[in-house]
Amino acid sequence: MASSLTKDSADPSAEPTFFGHPRGLATLFMTEMWERFSYYGMRALLVYYLVSGGADAATGSQGGGLAMTAATTTAIYSVYVSMVYLMAMPGGWFGDRVWGARKTVAIAGFVIMGGHLSLALPGQAMFFVGLILVATGSGLLKANISTMVGHLYDGPEDPRRDGGFTIFYIGINLGAFVAPFIVGTVGKEHNWHLGFALAAVGMGLGLAQFLIGTKNLSPKSSEVPNPLTPEERTAVIRKVLLWVAGIAVFYGAVVWLGYYTLNWALVPLTLAGLIIPVAVLTRIKRDKDLSNPEQSRMTAYIWFFIAAAVFWMIYDQGGSTLSLFADSKTADTIFGLGFSATWYQSLNPLFVMALAPVFAWLWLWLARKNQEPNTIVKFAMGLVLVGASFFVFIVPMNMAGDGTMVSPMWLVSIYMIQTIGELCLSPVGLSVTTKMAPQKYASQMMGVWFLAVTAGDCTTSLLSIAGVDLNGTWVIGFEALAAVLAGFAVYSYRKKVQSMMGSVH
Repeated sequence: MASSLTKDSADPSAEPTFFGHPRGLATLFMTEMWERFSYYGMRALLVYYLVSGGADAATGSQGGGLAMTAATTTAIYSVYVSMVYLMAMPGGWFGDRVWGARKTVAIAGFVIMGGHLSLALPGQAMFFVGLILVATGSGLLKANISTMVGHLYDGPEDPRRDGGFTIFYIGINLGAFVAPFIVGTVGKEHNWHLGFALAAVGMGLGLAQFLIGTKNLSPKSSEVPNPLTPEERTAVIRKVLLWVAGIAVFYGAVVWLGYYTLNWALVPLTLAGLIIPVAVLTRIKRDKDLSNPEQSRMTAYIWFFIAAAVFWMIYDQGGSTLSLFADSKTADTIFGLGFSATWYQSLNPLFVMALAPVFAWLWLWLARKNQEPNTIVKFAMGLVLVGASFFVFIVPMNMAGDGTMVSPMWLVSIYMIQTIGELCLSPVGLSVTTKMAPQKYASQMMGVWFLAVTAGDCTTSLLSIAGVDLNGTWVIGFEALAAVLAGFAVYSYRKKVQSMMGSVH
């Protein structure tokens, strides 16, 4: 029966479905759910493993981490997250020009699993190898698995398409929600490397599901839309080898001369994460092939890009600054029940699953009354809300100044406010990116949107490397004020930005 799952089958109504959708959606749903389980499970452990030192005999807490400072930990975490999103662009390129989406996702799964297995081995060297592999694999997978969901449907006009992506989005958040309870608890409270190994098991289950169910996917997923010519392939290989050789020689010399420190790796990656987004936007903006309306829309899009970078700079500290506060200054019991600090990382996906349908209904209800805020206003709301979350954060930070362990409800409130901000900004950001993209760059602009995350996280990393204490009250207050002011600036210039957007609303 499964072999008949094609769009031109004689009796489509007889085909097995997944909640009324093509059977291949179940394969992609499960693959993404387990990949997100592995990613968010590992991410829940990351900052705690980096700051953990020797075991505490008084409390019985485990040691065995890398015993790094909070500043270095924040820098590493921010660079890692930024590289995941930065790698989405070359990931899309591999899917379009080298392997096709299906093969790229399969390879990505093996790379991610290998990364988690590397993290499961003790030692700083294997830890960083693991981070590189997970970031690379996640970038390859992120850019292509959503494309395959689109392939399941009969073009953009298929009425099931939006519903299919909604179900797929549930899989993302379901995996992210469950992971901290399992991977996080086992890793932080019992054994770091066993936790990382569980993340590898999760990716292994997702990969197995993908390979078994690959027959249910669209044939389009195996196609290479724009394959490299032999000449292009030779040129790419030559350039890559030259870059790899140059980097190897440079860092070999630095190590040989005895100058190497961790910043020799962090600083170049951080600067790359800031320079590449600027370079990509500049290249598109200066393209003379773009029409005047497209040029105008790109100018407007830069406003959205900068706003998104400010948003993600604060939002992604939920896995670093907020996590460190959760572990050291927040009570670990509620209603008499103890819990791991990693559980806080389940709040965002929980709130997304609970509130996303509410927001979808709210926007439709306001639209029927002709009162729905436009994209610019929603962006401004997202920025003000994420800034407000850090203003709220200042209160428990001051309460904990004398050693008091604050209530977990403070962090629950902060994560909820940030999630509401995310629901105002992130979905409409994806939508406006597709609407404002110049036709020449239609397939690349989604990668450009992800670069806003890269820019925001690399700003956080650069501040940490420069010695700015991101766990300090004054810095938190400054970030909060910057986000709120950015929100008001976007709102104040909404008419000017809207005029540049033309017919896009």
